[in-house]
Formats: sequence, C-alpha cells, structure tokens
Amino acid sequence: MRCSTNILYRAKHSFISLTSYYCLFKSLTVCSCSSSARVCAMTHITTRDSKGLITISPRDESKQSALIIISHGLGDTAEGFVDVAENFANELPHVKFILPTAPTQPVSMNMGMPMPSWYDIVGLDERSNENCKGIDESISTITSLLKTEHESTSLAYSRMFLMGFSQGGALSLFTGLTLPEKQKLSGICALSAYLPSRSTFQLTQGLESTPVLHCHGEADPLVNFSMAQKSRDYIKSQGIHRYDLVSYPGVQHTVTQKELSRVLQFIKEVLPKDDTQCIKMKPVEEMKIKELKAAIRRAGIGSKTLGFMEKSEFVNLLKEHRENGK
Repeated sequence: MRCSTNILYRAKHSFISLTSYYCLFKSLTVCSCSSSARVCAMTHITTRDSKGLITISPRDESKQSALIIISHGLGDTAEGFVDVAENFANELPHVKFILPTAPTQPVSMNMGMPMPSWYDIVGLDERSNENCKGIDESISTITSLLKTEHESTSLAYSRMFLMGFSQGGALSLFTGLTLPEKQKLSGICALSAYLPSRSTFQLTQGLESTPVLHCHGEADPLVNFSMAQKSRDYIKSQGIHRYDLVSYPGVQHTVTQKELSRVLQFIKEVLPKDDTQCIKMKPVEEMKIKELKAAIRRAGIGSKTLGFMEKSEFVNLLKEHRENGK
C-alpha cells in the first residue's frame, strides 16, 4: 500500500473484565494516512447514506469488475474500516467496496447495553457461541447487498468477496460458505474471527473450493487463537479445500499492517483485475434523477451541473461524459 505512515490498528485496552468488553470489541483505532486518501480520491469516491452504509466506488464505473463487502466488529461502525478500504482501493482500482453498519441492539455479554452488533453475544466460550440471536437477519443484510449488486450491474458472484473483523469476520465466514451453489464467491477473509453458531453451520455442497484466508493473533485475549484453529478444523472437516489460517505471534485482538499486506496479496490472487468482467451500466436514459446525480458525483463532474433544472440536462451531461471519456 502506498502510504507515508504505517497503518496501525490496536486494541484500545489490554485488560479484560465484563465492563470492558465493549471497548475491547470495538477494538480498532485507526491512524489515517492523508496521502493515501488523496490518491484514493483520484480513482474512487466515498459516499455515505443515512443508515451508516459506506460505498467506495471507482470514479469510472465502467472499469469496475469486482466487489468487496467489509463487515466491522462488535460496537464499531462502517467508519472503522474506511481507511482500510480506501488504502486497498489504491491497489485495486477495479474494485467497489461496500461497508455496512450493524443494527444497534442489546448485547447480553455487555449487560444488555445497546451497541452496533451483527447478532447477540452471550459469552466468549464455545457453548455461548451457539446462541447467536439475530445472525439470520444479518446474513440477509449481506446477501441482499450481493444480490442488489448482481441484479443492478450483472456482476457475477464469482467476482465478489467477503471480509470482516471479529464479529464481522464471523458473519462473513458463515454467510460466504452457506450461500447457494450458484452464488459461489471468489473468496472470504476473516480477521481475528471464528465460526459462529457452529451447530447450525452447513457448508453448501459446491462451495468446497471457495478459498478462505483467516489471519489471527496468537495473543488474542478475546477470541483465543484456539478458537480460530477449531473453526478451521471444523470447516475443513466439512470439505473446504483451502482454509489458510495465518498466525501472528504477539498480536492481540487487532489488525496489523502485516496482516493487511497478506490480505491484499490474497485479494489480488483470487480477485485479479479482469476487464472482461466489467459491470453493465444502466443506460443513462433509464436512470432516475437521483441515480443521475449520484453517477455524476462519482464521475467527479458535479461542478458542471450548476444551474441545471431539467432532467434532460443531467442525462446529456452524463451521456457525453461516458461517450467521450472525459
């Protein structure tokens, strides 16, 4: 990644107690890199909606040939991984990134305190991990994002990739390996994560060749490395061909730059640039005014709309931009 300073992710606290779970699972502080953000702004544009969904899209939509969905950890929001996605975008100009935010709901482990959570967590032991109330709804959230991208752009599921940290990584693992066979993904990456609701997990027949990368700190005090090993062993017992569990000595419940470099290498391997797989863009004439404005904004030509009143003006501007490539 081109960055003048190292990207460092660290846990906010090094001790564990019932009242500190929230801070620990929120888990990430991000040291942003303004130089990388500027580079990303030249190739991608970052947008946010009112529900906490962040999208980082190639400015030239016609060049998009892949999608990565990144799910955050417990107590965090999509904002926690914006810097990661924007730095990845520097190296992956063909990729669109979607970062959803989990619904705010009570978490049993945190004495019922409401916080962004993909599902309820009762405790950290294996038996408690079987009770994941709300995970079905979160799986639906992720699958809906995949489906919308496929139906709106004709992007193949084989050009899509799931990634997540901690609880978000657990959600990515479960979701990506239980999709219908026709929706087989290019790969899955789990960071400091585990397999949730193991008793209900069933690897979909036909997804055995889906590659999985699992990066995990050996000194993780929250999701012990042994849980990562047991998750790998159980998933492999169901027939998965490639499950790379990469351990990091001394690393706690956090993400390091070394891990992110390994993730980027993995993404480039399983989701390389492929111009034959570029999305099919909706004809300008069929777009609603809201879609036109969004496409114009992503293209970086919003300043040219000053004084526009009629839809036809937006249509002509975007059409000319697409045809002339400038």
